[in-house]
Amino acid sequence: MIAPLPTDPICVKVNDAARMIGVGRTKLYELIATNQIEVVKLGKSTRVTTASLRALVTRLHASE
Repeated sequence: MIAPLPTDPICVKVNDAARMIGVGRTKLYELIATNQIEVVKLGKSTRVTTASLRALVTRLHASE
């Protein structure tokens, strides 16, 4: 039996990641530079893990 494919992507493009959390590209790159968001390099392209986006939002929500 073949398992169904996940409906949520594991990684997204930088522009999509910024849109998902409601920030601009510059702010997203700041979060990447400070290791608050994880990225994966696929050749020359950079992809942001959706797990790290969720973890960031959870951390920020918990600190309120």
